[in-house]
Amino acid sequence: MVLSHRKIVLGVTGGIAAYKSAYLARLLIKAGAEVQVIMTRAGAKFVTPLTFESLTGRSVAVEMFAENTFVGTRHIDFAEWADLIVVAPATADFIAQIANGFCPELLSTVVCASNRPLLLAPAMNDVMWENPAVQTNVETLKNRGVFFANVGIGEMACRSFGPGRMAEPDEIFEHIASIIGKSGPLKDKKVIITAGPCREAIDPVRYISNRSSGKMGFALAIEAEKLGADVTLISGPTALLNPDRVTVVNTETTAEMAQAVQSHFANADYLVMAAAPADFTPTKPFDQKVKKNDSGMALELSPTIDILKSLKDKKTSGQTIIGFALETEYVLDNAKKKLADKNLDFIVVNDALEAGAAFDSDTNRVVIIAKDGRSTELKKADKDVIARNIWEYVLGDGRRTEGTA
Repeated sequence: MVLSHRKIVLGVTGGIAAYKSAYLARLLIKAGAEVQVIMTRAGAKFVTPLTFESLTGRSVAVEMFAENTFVGTRHIDFAEWADLIVVAPATADFIAQIANGFCPELLSTVVCASNRPLLLAPAMNDVMWENPAVQTNVETLKNRGVFFANVGIGEMACRSFGPGRMAEPDEIFEHIASIIGKSGPLKDKKVIITAGPCREAIDPVRYISNRSSGKMGFALAIEAEKLGADVTLISGPTALLNPDRVTVVNTETTAEMAQAVQSHFANADYLVMAAAPADFTPTKPFDQKVKKNDSGMALELSPTIDILKSLKDKKTSGQTIIGFALETEYVLDNAKKKLADKNLDFIVVNDALEAGAAFDSDTNRVVIIAKDGRSTELKKADKDVIARNIWEYVLGDGRRTEGTA
């Protein structure tokens, strides 16, 4: 679906056009987006929060300090959760608030706390729309990179006729899809990401592998696509569904993964080696299934190709390589050695012995180390959050990461 995996905050302010926003919410949900509605107090007078809760399956947020709700940092939580914030309708008052950094309610506070793309769909009387103060605020926001849906021309609720009508829901939807498809710091960049385990055959039915689920690599691919990248995901065998709008290359052995990476590497701007290739492969796999016996079996292993090392001398100055390291001892020291030995720009390391921070887990806790010595620790969180923070750090935005190592 067009907006699969997208997280959208839909702000609804106090205007008669608020009823159209219910249709917009439904379009977004049907397109696969997760929608969190935040209403101003005035917005909640025009359409009840229950309407949006029924459409989105999520509680509507109105008050900054709602009773019986944890509110400690939820304005920041909403701001960081969103991939895009849409305010429809956006009244003259709301436009003035965010143009001037005034945050009297939860919605304006979330907008001011976010660095995600922002789309406003103005809705007001034609005289208000043409007021010089309103137009100054609109131009101020446009110069800051805020997107605006075009206002319509027609009859108003007040019976006047002119510009100021909120754009129709399908027009706003198309604008949202366009923004998501064309914006982001990785726009026009080619990103290769590896994920999952590799399997090295012992015989036709048995193999050597590891417990990698592929979830970290898939999360990184989804986040890179959200940031505008052209993503190729090279994956070993996993139980995960292929992400939307991502080219997936399926491999099984370490040699197959290495060949796929090498064939795509020359045109890549970023390579993220999040997979867990096998370090060893049976020297002489058996042609037939080995039968169980009482004497056991000796298995001779040979080292597999080191994918990152094979690219060390092929890397150009315009390419960025992010490696991953899973360690059980001397975690940071081993990661720093790998960073230097394999000519990496960043390495992401975690401890295989830490519960909920390695294989077979939906969460992770990692340290990112850059080749210039900078490092940061990401506290344990869901892997999609870790993936987002890894990209923010790699792209030069350390504001969202917590703590340093």
